[in-house]
Amino acid sequence: MMIVMRETATEEEVEAVVAKIERAGARAHRSSGARVTVIGAIGDVEQDASVESLGLEGQPGVDRVVPILKPYKLASAQITHGVRSVLDIDGRKVGGESFALIAGPCTVESREQMLDTARVVRDAGATLLRGGAYKPRTSPYAFQGLGQEGLRLLAEAKAETGLPIVTELMDIGDMDAVLEVADVVQIGARNMQNYPLLTEIGRAGRPALLKRGLSATLDELLMAAEYILKEGNPNVMLCERGIRTFETAYRFTLDLMAVPVLKELSHLPVIVDPSHAAGRRELVLPLSLAAAAVGADGIIVEVHPNPDEAICDGPQALRAEGFADYAQAVEQAAALAGKALARREPALA
Repeated sequence: MMIVMRETATEEEVEAVVAKIERAGARAHRSSGARVTVIGAIGDVEQDASVESLGLEGQPGVDRVVPILKPYKLASAQITHGVRSVLDIDGRKVGGESFALIAGPCTVESREQMLDTARVVRDAGATLLRGGAYKPRTSPYAFQGLGQEGLRLLAEAKAETGLPIVTELMDIGDMDAVLEVADVVQIGARNMQNYPLLTEIGRAGRPALLKRGLSATLDELLMAAEYILKEGNPNVMLCERGIRTFETAYRFTLDLMAVPVLKELSHLPVIVDPSHAAGRRELVLPLSLAAAAVGADGIIVEVHPNPDEAICDGPQALRAEGFADYAQAVEQAAALAGKALARREPALA
């Protein structure tokens, strides 16, 4: 349930409600806006029943108690009382009025390829640098990534360009190594419902980019996000990357309607991956412009110095030589939706 405090509620009154919730065995999730503080009481069925019996409606400072009807509690838009979450990734904002441009190669192939791409996307104004050290592949015989060497090259690219790193985690056994490098941990579409992995990422506390499964509903995506949120990690981005439909003219169907619907259902930032949805380079720009215009909080896109020689997903990768023009076009589309490209904010003296 959600407890909405009065505008005049004191800090002592807020803390008293939090303490009462926790004594009932539930978890109190506090969200303070400019005028109102909202406290979410999260627990299992028995704990929820205990909270309901506390009589919080009569507690000093409480304005009203509202049940959260959705099965996902912490991901629900209700929990923040209409306030959208904004993530801070090494001084770069994601969400709100900021638009994140996440760019880089599908997979780390070599030092030259990684550093060349990193410099190109940095110079074009990218917010974050993506690159896969571990790659989930449909075929067991396909290239699976460079692993530890890929992580080392990502760290080198970050050191040179200053761009925060987004990279995928597939196996809990690789978590420590990935966390040494990743500013954002990506959970791929095939791992969206790998609940032990989601739980461990939640406990790690590192920002997470959660991709929608190939055939997952939006409710299933939000329930997957709940696994991370319930461990105390509030830094989750949802990612629409295309779903399987009957259409065969392109790789997946990019569900752009998911962007406004997810924003209606949840307070979490929504990112769009036009590269994996399209599977074809010529479709990436129009899908990117549409995603920005429909209100996405960012785009994650693949870029390569020489896509024709890419080991993985070359046909959908943007050519590095044209990335600056692409970034400018996307920035203009995002501006139509009231968003500005997210860049590092200068540190306060």
